Formats: sequence, C-alpha cells, structure tokens
Amino acid sequence: MNKTAKLLMLMLCICVVSCTTSKTTISQSADLSKYRYATITDVMNYQGSAALMDAEVKIYDAIDNSRLEMIGDHAINDLSYEQQQQLLLVRFGVTQDDEESIVTVNFVDYFSGRPVASCRGAWGLGMDRQEDFNGAIKRVASQIEKTFPKN
Repeated sequence: MNKTAKLLMLMLCICVVSCTTSKTTISQSADLSKYRYATITDVMNYQGSAALMDAEVKIYDAIDNSRLEMIGDHAINDLSYEQQQQLLLVRFGVTQDDEESIVTVNFVDYFSGRPVASCRGAWGLGMDRQEDFNGAIKRVASQIEKTFPKN
C-alpha cells in the first residue's frame, strides 16, 4: 500500500471515529460526591440476550474501577438509611448498527428516582461489530471513572 493510500485510509478512520462522541451529562442539582454505592436493577430482566449479558459484565467491571461500590439489588435492604441515601441505581443500554456501537450507563438516585448522571461511550469504524462494542465499552468506562473518580 503506497503512502497516499495509507494517508487516505488514516483520514477516513479519523473522520469516522470523530463522528462518534463519548460524553457525560450531569444534573445541575446533583452532588455526585455523596454517592458511594451502586446497584444494577432488574438483573437478567433482558430475557437472556447474550449481548446484554456481555455488556453487564463489562459495565460491572467499569464501575468497579470507580469509587462506587457495587452491591446486589437484594442487599439494598441490608444498608442503613444513611447508606441508602448514598445509593445509585444503574441502568444501561446498548445500541449497535453497522457503523457504530453506543453504550449508555445512567445513574439514578435511589430515593428520588431522579437521574443524576448519564455516561455515554461510542465507537465505530464499521468494520467489526465486536470491536466497535469493545471500543464503546472502553469509552463509557473512561467516562464513569472520570465522573466517579477514586479518592
């Protein structure tokens, strides 16, 4: 492959990747520093979808790299009232097409039900869906770590 073709391919890849945005949206009234715990609710409610099971494992890992301590949703009642005030419910979604994968992880205050943060990771080269998915997971993990950094 000559230099011109390599340069053209590189420019195309940069253009495609730049079209996928990863970002975090935080509620204006949210005090993220008060949260210490997180739980994924309705585990396995997606009726055995392999893609969502894979995403859930990787999202757990991503949250483990933040300051949030993951607990099972059945352990919520074992938390004190003060600890429950520090709890976030985690909901996630995965969207994938031929061009990109998007993974969104939303954090919701346990008591109020108010969304406090939404982390979005996107990646797409359009060549391999699994690679696009893995890229989106890495990007959302980075957003989660920045939003809830370890002390």
